[in-house]
Amino acid sequence: MRIETRYNGPTGSGNGGWSAGIFAAGADGSGPVEVTLRRPPPLDTELTLVDGEVRDPAGELVAEVRPAGVIDAVVPSVDLETAVAAAARYPGLVEHPFPSCYVCGPQRADGLRIFPGRLPDGRTAAPFRAPAQVSAATVWAALDCPGGWAVLAPGRPYLLGRIAAEVATLPEPGDECVVTGALLRVDGRKALVHTSLYGPDGSLLGAARATWIAR
Repeated sequence: MRIETRYNGPTGSGNGGWSAGIFAAGADGSGPVEVTLRRPPPLDTELTLVDGEVRDPAGELVAEVRPAGVIDAVVPSVDLETAVAAAARYPGLVEHPFPSCYVCGPQRADGLRIFPGRLPDGRTAAPFRAPAQVSAATVWAALDCPGGWAVLAPGRPYLLGRIAAEVATLPEPGDECVVTGALLRVDGRKALVHTSLYGPDGSLLGAARATWIAR
């Protein structure tokens, strides 16, 4: 397995959702998978997955992968117009801890450009146009940052620590989708969030629960 440079999150490391999706795809079995990131995923490095552990060439532990059980983390959808209006209020357009992030970085013209803005009830929402090439890792990536932006605040960045996701269906290239996120609770430096991705017809494409860690 290899996380290509273009799929970065923070500078110099892989986007958490994309990386977790790659690791999940390398696991045996079927059903929902949970990935715990033990350190920032290195870029352009051959990684191996053995007995649920992702390691780099030096043998250092990068992530742990295990079955997740039922993902009961569905966040209600909104219509595309509401998602577009929320994205116009995306705080990352003004201040972003990782502006070159493949998923939500405003500096990335070649990224997914998912810009989650707050709804009046505290959820986040954003439109998402599926790229020309779509894989399960694309859905994992789309399910990543919208949850983080439900807790991110100016001056207090968070990083993905653990994510469990279930991908029901892949969107078709060019599909106009909607992704929503919600903060469940904050416990010290840890924040538990849920995210959901919906297709153009309103069908649920994927859902995730995740733990984010304040830096």
